[in-house]
Amino acid sequence: MNAFVRAGLGTLALAALGGGAWYAYEAASTQPVRTVTFTGETERIPKADLDRLAAGVQSLPPGDATLVAVREAARRVAWVREASARRRFPDGMEIRLETHKPLARWTEGQLVSTTGEIFAAAHDGKLPRFAGPEGSAGEIAREYPALAAALAPLGSPLAEVRVSARGAWEVALESGLVLELGRGERVPRIERFVAAWPQISKGEAAPKYADLRYPNGFALKRPRDPNDIPAKPAARKPARLTKTP
Repeated sequence: MNAFVRAGLGTLALAALGGGAWYAYEAASTQPVRTVTFTGETERIPKADLDRLAAGVQSLPPGDATLVAVREAARRVAWVREASARRRFPDGMEIRLETHKPLARWTEGQLVSTTGEIFAAAHDGKLPRFAGPEGSAGEIAREYPALAAALAPLGSPLAEVRVSARGAWEVALESGLVLELGRGERVPRIERFVAAWPQISKGEAAPKYADLRYPNGFALKRPRDPNDIPAKPAARKPARLTKTP
């Protein structure tokens, strides 16, 4: 058998395999979906949500159970960031899921993922809170690891990160300490404050607020001792009149 004949037979074999695969796909796509399997990251998704998605896919008419339709339905499930779907001959559907990783809370019922995306899902775990104008969640998520690492020597977890409408940053720790960071050099300002913290917090009550926006220092506000009795204001002396000649 010469090379030309072998090449021709190989081409015919590939064409037959391709035609068979296409026929199998066409046959599967015209069948109703009877079994749905989930792969990938399913741990965070409640079983009830997966069961509802599977039932919804199984209830679709054969012509409507397209891969695009199934993928879009899966993306609407809480916690799902991305989804892909493929048919399993003869009547199965496999749905692969990628879920969000929660980083912080946003507004009521919303979370921020480690990639800075806002999504709606129920989460009972402990998370810091982010707050800021629309579109700021991504930047806060990117900055958060550096802020948390710089604040770690203070010994209190980061509880909240707030960004004002003008772009000024402020952080609050679980200890109650609030730090005003301003609009730039956030990490260097924190590092200067942390270096001075052993002296600042020694002796009297530790401050509960610090403005770090000064180039060579910070303004501190310490809590008032509840046992302190305000000094009685001094009696005012009557005004002295000066006679004019």
